[in-house]
Amino acid sequence: MDHYDQSILRILQEDGRTSNLHLSERIHLSPPQTLRRVRALEEKGVIRSYVAQINPESVGLGVMAFVNLSLDREQFRNVREVEGKLKAFENVIECHTISGDFDYILKVVAADLKSLSQFLTDTLMQVPGVASLRSMICMEEIKPPSGLPITEEYR
Repeated sequence: MDHYDQSILRILQEDGRTSNLHLSERIHLSPPQTLRRVRALEEKGVIRSYVAQINPESVGLGVMAFVNLSLDREQFRNVREVEGKLKAFENVIECHTISGDFDYILKVVAADLKSLSQFLTDTLMQVPGVASLRSMICMEEIKPPSGLPITEEYR
């Protein structure tokens, strides 16, 4: 990945809707060369997708929580099946395998505390293989999701 690719990534993280012409002007390459580079970054999986970041409250999702989840390894051994179920829940907007006392950390959104409680109790805890949950309610988002730091040192 050279400095042109890094510049493309930085610009697209700032504004994924920027036109190819504007992108090419900013990195000082021709539009066809720029488009070829963007397509190559997409094909390699460097660029995963283009999404709009929406304010959760504006669409009725006023509660965000981080949920630590542990698996019951003695009763359930198909981890990928549990992960498939976690991926399918719309309320789970992020899911990561972690080290430490828990197996996963989930970022969950809900309309309100009652909806969150119902999701955790009636849905998440009912997944075969889930042993325990610990939730932490987000009081205030200080820094919303942002782009990755793309610099020369990551080459």
